[in-house]
Amino acid sequence: MGSKNKGRTMMDVGADGVAVITIINPPINSLSLDVLQSLKESYDEALRRDDVKAIVVAGANGKFSGGFDITAFGGIQEGKVAQPKPGYISVEVLTDTLEAARKPSVAAIDGLALGGGLEVAMACHARISTPTAQLGLPELQLGIIPGFGGTQRLPRLVGLTKSLEMMLTSKPVKGEEALGLGLVDAVVSSHELVNTARRWALDILARRKPWVASLYKTDKIESLGEAREILNFARAQVRKQAPNLKHPLVCIDVIEEGIVAGPKAALWKEAEAFQGLLKSDTCKSLIHIFFAQRGTSKVPGITDRGLVPRQVKKVAILGGGLMGSGIATALILSNYTVILKEVNEKFLEAGLGRVKCEITTGLFIFISDINFDGVLILESSCCEILFFFYSANLQSRVKKGKMTQDKFEKTISLLRGVLDYESFRDVDMVIEAVIENVSLKQQIFADLEKYCPPHCILASNTSTIDLKLIAERTKSQDRIVGAHFFSPAHVMPLLEIVRTKQTSPQIIVDLLNVGKKIKKTPIVVGNCTGFAVNRMFFPYTQAGLFLVERGTDVYQIDRVITKFGMPMGPFRLADLVGFGVAIATGMQFVENFPERTYKSMLIPIMQEDKRAGETSRRGFYLYDNKRKASPDPKLKMYIEKSRSISGVTVDPKFVKLSEKDIVEMIFFPVVNEACRVFAEGIAVKAADLDIAAVMGMGFPPYRGGIMFWADSLGSKYIYSRLEKWSKMYGEFFKPCVFLAERAAKGAPLSAPVELGKSRL
Repeated sequence: MGSKNKGRTMMDVGADGVAVITIINPPINSLSLDVLQSLKESYDEALRRDDVKAIVVAGANGKFSGGFDITAFGGIQEGKVAQPKPGYISVEVLTDTLEAARKPSVAAIDGLALGGGLEVAMACHARISTPTAQLGLPELQLGIIPGFGGTQRLPRLVGLTKSLEMMLTSKPVKGEEALGLGLVDAVVSSHELVNTARRWALDILARRKPWVASLYKTDKIESLGEAREILNFARAQVRKQAPNLKHPLVCIDVIEEGIVAGPKAALWKEAEAFQGLLKSDTCKSLIHIFFAQRGTSKVPGITDRGLVPRQVKKVAILGGGLMGSGIATALILSNYTVILKEVNEKFLEAGLGRVKCEITTGLFIFISDINFDGVLILESSCCEILFFFYSANLQSRVKKGKMTQDKFEKTISLLRGVLDYESFRDVDMVIEAVIENVSLKQQIFADLEKYCPPHCILASNTSTIDLKLIAERTKSQDRIVGAHFFSPAHVMPLLEIVRTKQTSPQIIVDLLNVGKKIKKTPIVVGNCTGFAVNRMFFPYTQAGLFLVERGTDVYQIDRVITKFGMPMGPFRLADLVGFGVAIATGMQFVENFPERTYKSMLIPIMQEDKRAGETSRRGFYLYDNKRKASPDPKLKMYIEKSRSISGVTVDPKFVKLSEKDIVEMIFFPVVNEACRVFAEGIAVKAADLDIAAVMGMGFPPYRGGIMFWADSLGSKYIYSRLEKWSKMYGEFFKPCVFLAERAAKGAPLSAPVELGKSRL
């Protein structure tokens, strides 16, 4: 049910009278409905048999269970798979069968015990773990809450505060920490695990070890008054950090129900809430993102050819600025040997210093899978994108205790600085990360062709420039590729792999493998100005400028867009990126798409007055020593000057524009451009554009990405709004042909494009 191959459990009864029930559902022993039914049947059999004294629950192939089978959620949401009746799993299977069994059971946990996997383990009477096993309840990442009793058992095992942290941040703990928390009863090596669990189960039977039903433990639950204080604090944090999300509050409510009305009653409330949330838009969006992220590395015509990635051992980077040093950091942290080239000693020392030393830079960070960093209810726990300031690079890791001094020395020894190309003769890949200057990049690639070996991948980190221009003076166009990182490169999770018509599939496969090793989510896109992310979002700030010149307040726009779920609005983002970069990239779009760019002089006027954005402490905002932004009353002067140049006057309806209209007038042009990118085959799948928007620009993942969100509104509605605005305000809003066709048919924007059109 949800899986092509049915999962199952297998029971083996030893001479000691212990039945070992093994969960089998590769690759992570997910709990499909088949597995859960089989688990209940195995338990019932073990309880019937006179030769079974005690039970051990384990997972096949070194993994206990990665949780409920997420593929089944889609079937349930679409009505294709029958949803189990409320409480069937949490009450009938786990509570009334496992926990209430008259024979003791012990969970033998190796690898993963996440979500439903941990909930099964907590229903056993004891838990034995390996030191490195990961235990957690990450359900909130998918817009739901633990639904198999986790909201009740985890607080009773580890305490209310720690359980809230684990659930609301989706943060797992390893076996050693779990032992200290009381989540597991012992930690042993993998080869001792099952035998230790067998003995422990027999010791429980003989009353040498405690027989504990965790659902009814009370020693770690605070008094009602204290518990309510903790829960109310958690609620306040949720409302502050995740105002658009309801499911974290539902989770807290269900936990409280267990403290007030008792755990058994709360199981029914948990089951009811779980089923309701499963059908929510937030859950559908986050599950879409979950699968979309895992699908980006599957590229038709590339990854299905049976090509094997070649080994990349040594990488050269040209340019030691913020991007180059960040890329170098990402690579050496993943054990790549790196050469960093600069044009003079001063720049080289600065580049090497950036890698070694603590720097501070603005960033977006995406938390995914089971690698979590966070504190109580950061929106990162809900696959949210957060903006904050990050102390970066290697020495800061040592200071924070995330890296030992010895590890630091070994890591930094992988990096070497050079001023010429002599060391490039045996490199496997080069990444150019210099300023966005076409002629400079052309000269660099012509030089690389002379010095690098024939197998070497020649990659550019350009964010907007057409690769055909960069490769114009070279003969090796089959190995030229875009490797577009996002700043800061060692933290941002997205890697945009850009291929031209000449780029070899082998090169793409090689770069996908490098991306995986440095823990990036790759999207493979076709070649054009701006590629996928920057091209989709070039109207983002332009739409903001359009509104401002007609009377909408800059700070109101940023507030509304942040409230929608973006890490920051278009003007705060422009300050962060810097006006120099904004103007340089903007010119690329003006030159390539002149008919649909909104040309405003506001940013150039501000730049002329020595405003550069955050780096100069003056942009659309003023910045103090701690980079805290505050509105600037002088901004009106620049806006008025820009209006006079554009020949635009204040329109009263824009002064009082509703929040809904602001969101739509900012994002519908982005949707329109995303449709062009999809229709032209720059991206193979609409889901890739969703990941690009979420991981590259911070589009709220709980809205499912740019195309998924657009489909929730409907192509007809978006087309009608853009068509109306284009008649009133010009070409900037004109719906593209693809959007018009989809709207005419009432078809989803994310439906596949006809074969043969793709640039991939």
